[in-house]
Amino acid sequence: MKSLPKLAAALLTATLLTVSAFAADISGKWKWTTQGRNGPVETTSTLTLKDGVLTGTVSGRMGDAPIGDASFKDGTVAFTVTREFNGAKFVIKYQGKFEGNTITGTVERPGRDGDAPVTLEWKATREN
Repeated sequence: MKSLPKLAAALLTATLLTVSAFAADISGKWKWTTQGRNGPVETTSTLTLKDGVLTGTVSGRMGDAPIGDASFKDGTVAFTVTREFNGAKFVIKYQGKFEGNTITGTVERPGRDGDAPVTLEWKATREN
C-alpha cells in the first residue's frame, strides 16, 4: 500500500511536467492582422521550436518568407523577416510575449522614404 501514494505522486509529477512542456511550445500556425499603409493586412506564420531552435515562415500579401534571427526564451519570442519591394530589401522585426495561444507584442517596419521606423501592436493567435 505504501507504493500507491508514491505511484500517484509520480504520475501527477509526470503529468504536470508534460503540461508545462506543452504550454511552453510556441510551435504551430499563427494568424494576425496589422494596419498596413492601405488598410488591414492579414498574415500567417508557421513556427517550429525543436531542440531550443525556433524556425518558421511568414506568409502574407508579399508571399512566403523564412524567419531569421529567431529566439524564444522565457516566454519571449523575437524574429525578423526580410522582404524585397521594387528591388530594395527591408527587414521587419517581430517581438512578443507568448502566453497559451496568444503572442502579444510589437512589429517594427521601416518608415516610408527614409522616415523613422513604424512600430505597430502585434497580437497573434494560434490556429488549431
